[in-house]
Amino acid sequence: MKNKQMKTLKNAVGKIDYTLMNDCMFHSVMTKNGNVLKGLLCALLHLKPDEVQSITILNPIELGDDIRSKSFILDIKLLLNDTKIINIELPVRPQYYWNDRSLIYLCRLFDNLQKGEPYSDVMPAYHISLLDFTPFPEHPAFYATNKMMNVQKHYIYNDKFTLNVLDLNQIERATDEDKQWKLDYWARLFKAETWEGLKMLAQQDNDFQETCETIFRLNQDEKVRCLCQAREEAERIERTIKHDYEIYEKSLAEKDAIIAEKDAQIAMLMAQLNQ
Repeated sequence: MKNKQMKTLKNAVGKIDYTLMNDCMFHSVMTKNGNVLKGLLCALLHLKPDEVQSITILNPIELGDDIRSKSFILDIKLLLNDTKIINIELPVRPQYYWNDRSLIYLCRLFDNLQKGEPYSDVMPAYHISLLDFTPFPEHPAFYATNKMMNVQKHYIYNDKFTLNVLDLNQIERATDEDKQWKLDYWARLFKAETWEGLKMLAQQDNDFQETCETIFRLNQDEKVRCLCQAREEAERIERTIKHDYEIYEKSLAEKDAIIAEKDAQIAMLMAQLNQ
């Protein structure tokens, strides 16, 4: 599509320029099509469509903002039915101390009382992570719900505090319940890299046709494409800096090792001379 704009999803072929794994495309798709966001929320929270009366996005993308800035946040923070506050994040690269980071995000969400409001009015908070890495390799799972629980009696300490994790690399571990809520379809949608693969998913389930159409339409939108490209470039620069720093650290370590070896040899020679 880099050399020629495609007219419709039907005749789109080849590699998708910007998939849902680009967090900017993900944010754009979810904020520009309420039906798609509603479908994803229903799957993640096990809700029927008629249980969703309203969705208010609290952090829409502002096109004038610098997406390359580290302060630019592409998580989707929203209010569901004016009664639940939810944050959806898509960290595609492994994150050091991810479990601590995700809890901090959830704690910030849970601190949602206004001045003077009683504690009983605190809204349920959900932090949902869509991961392209397995956070706990010793406990692989496709979709996990985490709550505070008493370790002796195993009762839930507070049902308003929830952290959900969808591991996009563990689709084969999807349970019957996951499949019932079509979470496996959503995971494949995120991982689809070609238009052929995307269209195959749409053909298998009509509910995903609108999602695929939205991904296609936004891949044609020059403003969205520029944002996605800038985001990829920012990540590329970050990876390059990290790589260069690691090489620098390695070279320093090697230099220190050589110096230490020379010092040891000198010390050995001096000891022999003093005998």
